[in-house]
Amino acid sequence: MTTLQRYQMFIDGQWVDAADGRTFTSMNPTTGDDWSEIPEATAADVNRAVEAAHRAFTSGEWASALPTTRGKYLRRLAELLAQKSEELGRTETIDTGKMLKETRWQAKYIAEFFQFYAGAADKVMGNTLPIDKPDMLAMTLREPLGVVAAVVPWNSQLFLVAVKIGPALAAGNTVVLKASEHASAPMLDFAKLMEEAGFPPGVFNVVTGHGDPCGRVLTSHPLVQRISFTGGPESARHIIRNSAENFAEVSLELGGKSPFLVFDDADLESAVNGSISGIFGATGQSCVAGSRLYLQEKVADQFLETMVSRARQIRIGDPLLEETQMGPLATHGQLARIEKEVAFAQEQGGKLLTGGQRPPGQNRGLFYEPTIIECRSQQDRIVDTEMFGPVLSVLRFKDEDEVVRLANDTKHGLAAGVFTRNGARALRVTKQLRAGIVWVNTYRVVSPIAEFGGFKESGYGRESGFQAIYDYTRPKTVWINTSDQPLANPFVMR
Repeated sequence: MTTLQRYQMFIDGQWVDAADGRTFTSMNPTTGDDWSEIPEATAADVNRAVEAAHRAFTSGEWASALPTTRGKYLRRLAELLAQKSEELGRTETIDTGKMLKETRWQAKYIAEFFQFYAGAADKVMGNTLPIDKPDMLAMTLREPLGVVAAVVPWNSQLFLVAVKIGPALAAGNTVVLKASEHASAPMLDFAKLMEEAGFPPGVFNVVTGHGDPCGRVLTSHPLVQRISFTGGPESARHIIRNSAENFAEVSLELGGKSPFLVFDDADLESAVNGSISGIFGATGQSCVAGSRLYLQEKVADQFLETMVSRARQIRIGDPLLEETQMGPLATHGQLARIEKEVAFAQEQGGKLLTGGQRPPGQNRGLFYEPTIIECRSQQDRIVDTEMFGPVLSVLRFKDEDEVVRLANDTKHGLAAGVFTRNGARALRVTKQLRAGIVWVNTYRVVSPIAEFGGFKESGYGRESGFQAIYDYTRPKTVWINTSDQPLANPFVMR
């Protein structure tokens, strides 16, 4: 019997069990076996974490820290991330099934995000206002909000924690992070680096547990001032209701069903590679997965012949091995849902070009073949259902107007890809697409400098970029009377 690795929560600078001692287990999706034991936070645990964060915000070392000091903490964290990326990536791979090649690279790359926000910490400025009153100076100050509740999913969690807590801490807030119940271990290992970086107790806290009570108590807590959530629409609706209890500001990133447009003048080699990366990278478990492929009729057959051939050559297996190209799905629920939706797509008339089943010989883990389905019409359910797995829906189009209409015919609006050599067309189409991110002749590129976020049911608010720091502050307007004369009698009108 395998011995489970035991974890504790990080609250107020201490490693603690749940108040009632309860735990839950986390599964390694590569083997299907439980590998770690995680505390199941009670309402009292969440309350303790929020109160610790509030205390750190209102008094003590962090409350009085200069912006340059906050920047130094973030730089130290960035250095540790670069040094410990291999260990952190390995934990995430074991807990989620993501490729080690990707997780260790991501752990190292997010150091750049913390370096970016470290440099930005002392560059948040207010304004002086050209006011229309004599003898008055009016100005704005930007001040941190207070306690931030950050809720992250299991996929790309190291990246998501960087774009949430980087700007939040740079601005002077404190954070309580709820890790995903499906893969909490990477966030708890990340907390060890926060501790090593020397952040004062209470500045950063990690609680682990399920939506109720852990998520509910956190997002409705009266001391929480902002909620930054990444996840699914149903959970988001609960969070919005919870925020009615504390009037916290809310930002939501809710995934998508991103269109990938290939015109007949595109570099097909580049477009095929971009599509493979966009849908089969991270086993399709990406909010921005390019899961709706639109091919102009003239090149559709050639494109699909190449795409199908390469999809069949993808090496599926243990994500810890360098030669593996695609690992397992993260949860049993995902696998069951994908199998159901792929079967239904075929019932609706979809043509299965490749995949559509668990790979032979992979019976223990949650593996699923790279799958491509050519759909009958835009109305097929799978076309606008986020699969969160390696499943690509394909449709053909005649011209630019048609594909823009099809691409926008969705309740989602997070990302889109456009492949064409025609620069004017690229600009025209980009302006018309209702998506928060549009990549032209590339896909899944990110940077700490560039904002991202969605339209429609893909959420609202933006993360990353310099503006994100301002989103974790609020302006205070200050009026100063510069005259030596006494104020006039308010009851004598002149």
